[in-house]
Amino acid sequence: MAVTVETLEKLERRITLTLAAADINSEVEARLKKLARTVKADGFRPGKVPMSFVAQRYGASVQYEVVNDKLGQAFSQAANEAKLRVAGMPRIEQKDGAAEGDLAFDATFEVYPEVKLGDLAEASVERVSAEVTEEAIDKTVEILRKQRRSFAQRGAADVAADGDRVTIDFEGKIDGEPFAGGKADGFQFLLGEGQMLEAFEKAVRGMKSGESKTFPLAFPEDYHGKEVAGKEADFLVTVKKIEAQHLPEVNEAFAKALGIKDGTVEALRADIKKNLEREVKFRVLARNKAAAMDALVSKAELDVPKALIEGEAERMVGNAREDLKKRGVKDADKAPIPAELFKEQAEKRVRLGLVVAELVRSNNLQAKPEQLQAHIEDISQSYEKPAEVVRWYLSDRERMAEVEAVVIENNVTDFVLAKAKVEDKQVPFDELMAGA
Repeated sequence: MAVTVETLEKLERRITLTLAAADINSEVEARLKKLARTVKADGFRPGKVPMSFVAQRYGASVQYEVVNDKLGQAFSQAANEAKLRVAGMPRIEQKDGAAEGDLAFDATFEVYPEVKLGDLAEASVERVSAEVTEEAIDKTVEILRKQRRSFAQRGAADVAADGDRVTIDFEGKIDGEPFAGGKADGFQFLLGEGQMLEAFEKAVRGMKSGESKTFPLAFPEDYHGKEVAGKEADFLVTVKKIEAQHLPEVNEAFAKALGIKDGTVEALRADIKKNLEREVKFRVLARNKAAAMDALVSKAELDVPKALIEGEAERMVGNAREDLKKRGVKDADKAPIPAELFKEQAEKRVRLGLVVAELVRSNNLQAKPEQLQAHIEDISQSYEKPAEVVRWYLSDRERMAEVEAVVIENNVTDFVLAKAKVEDKQVPFDELMAGA
């Protein structure tokens, strides 16, 4: 049959669907007869319930199901006939003016856009790289030492200094009134490591065990506690205990405690370097991938279907609720999270997905089997038993789909970097690890 497609605006289309009332009635009757074989009613044996009773009780719901099924089939057939790529679900409304014996419906929907890929040779991309320096290894060693430090109580005459663990009682007041979170007993923190506001640490630094002090503290305007942000409080603090930290020596015993088999410091540093290089590799890849994707989208022209944006925003709301659930938030699945919060991010994701899909299709950038295998083996190297990790990935389709998506993104990144004007930049290790 000929299908007439009406263009409303940009990606929005409309098709009129016509259903024969006789076909609907016939299908409803057939379904009611089938239902009558199993329906139960007081006073009747199974299979002996009168059709009039079945029709009265179930007729409306069965007719609704039949109409929906018929509309779904008719829309699918019409869309295929018109060779339309439908984005999202159609909005279907009954319309007047149908011929006698027919029911007419308008199906309004969006179609996937035409994606026009621009000239990537005109795009500029910053490609970063980074090296694992001896300084970076030294810092990692210090972190490992701090993770295994011990503490010993200082003498009564000793004063609190940076690196000490202090146990304190404190109480803060604003305009003479206590405030929520402003009081604690037996509170511990490491002095000089930024766990408290600098003004608080400055006041405690130099105090002795048993000493008390009152001091003013101005909360920053951007302080996370909104009720006290930008306000000044008076704190009374009493030092209960001061403990000096002891860091383990970097020697064979330290190396063995960290799982280094031969127990040498050289082997420990080599292992740290290997792990840091792996982390640097993934961070560099992620940063360059983001830069390449931004360049790709900036050179593409397309309209984005509203239905896909709404669908992506709803998925993001679902993910947010799931995250709250994992954190133990009560009734997280009912949390009032408006989809509007994610609309901008959802549009960016959908736009990128459409552009990437077109680039992959037009340039044969699909993931090859050997690429999938290489990526899985690369991931497995950060685990104790790589072979088991490889088998774990290969045994699950969902995990393999995730790997495939990453490999395709890598292919797209390489393609863009090969075409665009690339500016190489060496970034400091600390900057890269800080996510700057």
